[in-house]
Amino acid sequence: MATDIENPDIKKVIHEMVTNILQDNQNNEFSRNINDDLLRIPVGVSNRHVHLCRKDMDVLFGEGSELTEYRELTQKGFFAAKETVTVVGPKGAINKVRLLGPLRNDTQIEVLASDRFVLGIEPPVRESGSPTVAPTMTIVGPKGTIINSMGGMIAWRHIHMNAYESKLLGFKDGDYVKVKTQGEREIVFLNVKIRIGEAFRTELHLDSDEANAASIKNGEFVKIIV
Repeated sequence: MATDIENPDIKKVIHEMVTNILQDNQNNEFSRNINDDLLRIPVGVSNRHVHLCRKDMDVLFGEGSELTEYRELTQKGFFAAKETVTVVGPKGAINKVRLLGPLRNDTQIEVLASDRFVLGIEPPVRESGSPTVAPTMTIVGPKGTIINSMGGMIAWRHIHMNAYESKLLGFKDGDYVKVKTQGEREIVFLNVKIRIGEAFRTELHLDSDEANAASIKNGEFVKIIV
């Protein structure tokens, strides 16, 4: 008489259970490996720069003037322009501040935290593309000058993330994460905002002050902590 464990039907069920467990373990390991790879992302380091609207472009560079592409940026359709301006604050000025294209609906001046000592201002930290009242600065171009009291800011550190990768990782637009750097000056950046787009190339955006604090260069990799 066969014992229960030797019963062909029971042996079949046990075999199927073990097979499913092993398959689940393999799938989980595969998924974990994929996620680990996706959590390791490149860094894009940004210096101070200015985005102009059409109206201000006309004042600074002449009516109907256009930006001239100097270098393509990581995000598709965006570029660093050959044109530069001078940004002036109550205390001093910074020359040769690069313009980024294409033109926007609102002019925005993205400075570094360390620039406040030169310019004599206390710029707020805010998300790029969100103009609100800010310290007044003057932008000087070859054809004219404008006074801006809405666009001055230090950019909130953020990740541009491809929509497909965000789904694999379970992130939503507007989520906040931690990011860990490597090396002798290892840092964990908190409150890093995720911005999701179908055409985005996944990349952490830091300004040069933040990158210098961690001794990290453009194109190096960091890891999202979840």
